Amino acid sequence: MVLLLFPLVLWVAARHPPVLAAAAVFIVSVTVITTVTSKLGYFGVAATSIDENVISAQITILGTALSAFVLSALLAERRRHEAVVVESERSLQEALANGAVLAFNWDLATDVVRRSDNAAHILGLDPRQTLNGESFCSRVHPDDLAHVQGSGSSLNRDNPTCSIIYRFLRLDGREVWLREASKAEFDGAGRLIRIKGLARDITERKRAEEHQTVLMRELDHRVKNVLARVAMLAASTRKGSTSIDDYVHSLNTRIQSMAAVHSLMSESRWKDVALGTLVGKQLAPYATSENMTFSGEDIRLNAAEIQALAMVLHELVTNAAKYGSLSVPEGQVYVKWQRQNSDAGTKLVFEWRELGGPPVPAEAQPSGFGTNLIRDLIPYELGGAVDLVFAPNGASCKIEIPLGRHEPREGEN
Repeated sequence: MVLLLFPLVLWVAARHPPVLAAAAVFIVSVTVITTVTSKLGYFGVAATSIDENVISAQITILGTALSAFVLSALLAERRRHEAVVVESERSLQEALANGAVLAFNWDLATDVVRRSDNAAHILGLDPRQTLNGESFCSRVHPDDLAHVQGSGSSLNRDNPTCSIIYRFLRLDGREVWLREASKAEFDGAGRLIRIKGLARDITERKRAEEHQTVLMRELDHRVKNVLARVAMLAASTRKGSTSIDDYVHSLNTRIQSMAAVHSLMSESRWKDVALGTLVGKQLAPYATSENMTFSGEDIRLNAAEIQALAMVLHELVTNAAKYGSLSVPEGQVYVKWQRQNSDAGTKLVFEWRELGGPPVPAEAQPSGFGTNLIRDLIPYELGGAVDLVFAPNGASCKIEIPLGRHEPREGEN
């Protein structure tokens, strides 16, 4: 009966926690005791009474059962402790990975560097590959190497910690920024024996900072450019104004035109804008279905082209509203544009044509800031050409702008 129970005990011990196995052993032991006590005939030394033999058997079996229970309990506690350690290590590695942080322990005596499991991912290494101190420093960005080595040589008992930021060149060619915080350990003679620390991947943050710097620089350029244009408009508008009211009105409309263009560029995130959208925006205050017609290809212009052409369009439509076709009910304005290709390259041809407006005597042709801006701005800023004519039957303006030949000047975005 006892021999038949041992396979059962082994089966329970193999499939259940150690405490349950110990309980199974204890139950079997009690069974053995009961069997020996109730079924035993005669065994052991003949001179010993049966009662003494039974008691001896009981003590032996109980001692064995108790020892098995204690051993199983100790093993269960050890396994539980091991499970806690494994779980803690797993949680630590997971936390390091989630925070893009690697831990390291550099033994300078052996030049062996132990790193956390996620170090291979951050540093771009094969998981089986290791870097000692020298090979690691060989992959520090050359511009940062002196800083890294200098921070290490400055460590001493009075100053055992340091924090540095440097670039590391991964084996796949990528560059990562690391923020490292480390602490040195020294022996009794003051010799540096070990450096422990954490290094965090801050590449995304550095890229965000660099992007923000670029944006701030661009914003600074744009603000300076806008202020310069406003100052130029204010001074030029004053020269051509006949009264304070005329000056205020003219300056206000020009600034509003600039603001409308700025809104267009902001909506497109300062990228290309459709020419048709610009024309519709600039002519909207004066255009109706009866007095204005415009058509053209789907052509997109960059920031410099849009801003320059918008100022010219504003002067054309303002002049038409004051003196030309838009100053009378029966007047008409025709606007069209197209792309032309030639051996010299691709250019935009933009045409403005007024009809039905008041006759313009040759001796009374418009002049002043607006007219000069129409004729001079496109050639100066975009390298194009402008042909502005105030014929007796209405003004006409032909503008040619080379496409794809220039980038915005610094500060002209």
